[in-house]
Amino acid sequence: MGTALSGRRRRAVVVTGASAGVGRATAVAFAARGDRVALLARGREGLAAAADDVERAGGEALVVPVDMADAKAVEDAAQQVVDAFGHIDVWVNNAFAGVFAPFRDITPDEFRRVTEVTYLGYVFGTRAALRHMLPRDHGTIVQVGSALAYRGIPLQSAYCGAKHAIQGFNESLRCELLHDGSRVRTTMVQLPAMNTPQFEWVLSRLPGRARPVAPIFQPEVAARAVVHAAGHGRRREYWVGGSTVATLIANAVAPGLLDRYLGRTGFASQQDQGEHRGNGNLWVPADGPHGRDHGAHGRFDAEARTRSAQDWASRNRDRVGAVIAVGGLGAALTAGLRRLGRTPSRR
Repeated sequence: MGTALSGRRRRAVVVTGASAGVGRATAVAFAARGDRVALLARGREGLAAAADDVERAGGEALVVPVDMADAKAVEDAAQQVVDAFGHIDVWVNNAFAGVFAPFRDITPDEFRRVTEVTYLGYVFGTRAALRHMLPRDHGTIVQVGSALAYRGIPLQSAYCGAKHAIQGFNESLRCELLHDGSRVRTTMVQLPAMNTPQFEWVLSRLPGRARPVAPIFQPEVAARAVVHAAGHGRRREYWVGGSTVATLIANAVAPGLLDRYLGRTGFASQQDQGEHRGNGNLWVPADGPHGRDHGAHGRFDAEARTRSAQDWASRNRDRVGAVIAVGGLGAALTAGLRRLGRTPSRR
């Protein structure tokens, strides 16, 4: 590990929602590069286990328990990271909460809580990151988004609303940074359905067990995209998974048709047979003092995909472009030689 990373600067990275799921996998992915990783989340059991994963992967872990809906606590957490690491190079906003239920069955307090964690948590995290990045004129903020930032689906109105809000907020911020000529970057990674523990602990009022809409990807797929985005923050957005691309294009071309399709299929596709087992982590973390560590993966390992050809192509646009260009040149040369072979020579 030391030899492989000897020429690479160790970055100071903050990952919110780092105790489980995509946040957990992302923290480990940064650690595998030798980075120092601050782990922000509410669940102490999950944070402790995440810190062990980071250390085993070759990184340095800093555990910072925090509720991202508390603006002052987030500011204090950022200062704690700077006190320990000296600065912040990368801040990844990922923490979220959700409720699986028809809108009419979600209480105002529940909707507010989802919005405070999932949307305002990103706002507070971004503000805390900028406070330390702007004076240095250096740093990258990665907003972990979703295809649902563009396309709302039934049974997740609070979550979809928050992701849409993050999208608009991030675009506004990016314009301001460009106007100022700042070298601080902000970018967004739009994810497909992921195999994370959230479907076990989410607050649900569905008759069946909550599940993601297939196709499902492992959280390590998302983690690779986030780490890449952190190193290539000039790009405004990354789409992960062919299903994300298809959804966003379909929504841009025929949103009304997609409304009707999701109205017919969106309820059944988000439920499995059986009773939902989780009690919800909206107010109390499922990996808190009386809970347990849930890790990065959910219960869908058997069907989750470990690779995304679209994501690889997105992260390697220059290489793909070169291959296409060479392929096009080769095809043109072959066609030319064939024509030459059919043309009588003239002396």
